[in-house]
Amino acid sequence: MAHSPREVKRSRQNVADVRRRLPSMDRLLCHAEAASLIDRYGRERVRAALRAELAQLRSDQRPGSSERVLEACSDQLRREFAPSLRPVFNLTGTVLHTNLGRASLPDGAVSAAAQAFAAPTNLEYDLASGRRGERDDHVRAWLCRLTGAESATVVNNNAAAVLLVANTLARRREVVVSRGELVEIGGSFRIPEIIASAGCRLREIGTTNRTRITDYSSAIGPRTALLLKVHPSNYEIRGFTEGATYAEVAMLARSRGLPFAVDLGSGTLVDLARFGLPREPTVSETITAGADLVTFSGDKLLGGPQAGVIVGRANLVGRINCNPLKRALRLDKARLAALAEILPLYANPDRLCERLPGLRQMKRTEAELEEVGRRLEARVAAALGPAWMVEVRPSWSQIGSGALPIDRLPSRSLDIRPARRGGLMRLAEAFRALPIPVIGRIHEGRLRLDLRCLEDEAAFLAQLPLLRLNR
Repeated sequence: MAHSPREVKRSRQNVADVRRRLPSMDRLLCHAEAASLIDRYGRERVRAALRAELAQLRSDQRPGSSERVLEACSDQLRREFAPSLRPVFNLTGTVLHTNLGRASLPDGAVSAAAQAFAAPTNLEYDLASGRRGERDDHVRAWLCRLTGAESATVVNNNAAAVLLVANTLARRREVVVSRGELVEIGGSFRIPEIIASAGCRLREIGTTNRTRITDYSSAIGPRTALLLKVHPSNYEIRGFTEGATYAEVAMLARSRGLPFAVDLGSGTLVDLARFGLPREPTVSETITAGADLVTFSGDKLLGGPQAGVIVGRANLVGRINCNPLKRALRLDKARLAALAEILPLYANPDRLCERLPGLRQMKRTEAELEEVGRRLEARVAAALGPAWMVEVRPSWSQIGSGALPIDRLPSRSLDIRPARRGGLMRLAEAFRALPIPVIGRIHEGRLRLDLRCLEDEAAFLAQLPLLRLNR
């Protein structure tokens, strides 16, 4: 529909009036709030944000005062500069959640990492001799003491540890692995792909559920360089099964002059059964059984920072440390500092639960979690309003990150369901939008907030008034 000349003229006049009422860039930059923003974010970013806000007001034909424009600019810059990596409340029911950073570190390890970042350190400097040192020296002695191994080294994660072992000992040759141990770990990383990336050829033996020591013996040939057993920590086969023991494979490897490595995956330095948790093979037991090398994670059951640990025979660890890949995969100073702070805690296993957050959370009892739920139930219900029903219910937690996948821990959760149908996804989004996002899971028509990992109840409750719900 065509507009009359008068209407066109009036529209143009309105646009001109809006533009005249908008503050100029020079006027905005002279404002005290602009000076504060420039000090925080830099002149160029502030100018760009102001320019974008003014353009949007002109496009929408909306007026705007200096204060309003600067406020909008401030909000935009705050969102732009906000860190993407943020702390969250892990109420998923998975203690060592891969997507949420796995193990939380104790305060001493956090302080040690921060101190390493804040100032120069003797990372690769021997204070006694005044000469160059090795960064692994900061953790090697404790790793050997706790595992019974002759030597040790550390890299970025356990996948890197397995890759480095295979590449060092079996490049262009064969690695013998049982079919039942060709596991896939987090992020779609698979043992066959790691071995292939290491430049090795995989020799599969046995079947998915049964692999005998004779299968290992029959597979050994001129191209064989390494026998590898992988602890299937993220799944379990039950029923008609059979597998060669570590001791059997170790004896065979020695008789054929081959190295024998074990990937324990999650890895643990103490018997978890002493804490009432399901049992896992320990690193020291695996070394005692005859493994020449053992690889395991630092940030799972050990309760430390992300790391891959290799312990075993000194001559083999020495070869690994000479591999150029070791430099590419080595651990940085902050994580070394954190790991060096955590390892001595294992000298006193009786106090581990109070010192390691992950282990402490795994060991929490149903009675303790029931009390937590009762303290929170009414407060959460009041924050949500009558559109939502909140109740404390029995639930099951898991350790996570591939550790003890079959075993579950009896727990308690706050289960939230709508008084009427629908809205659960919006509720989950509202909890994730809080200053400290709350991550739960939707289960059987309810938003389930598992309480096992909730230790800072005050911080959780303090932000409930900020929930934005469409009631």
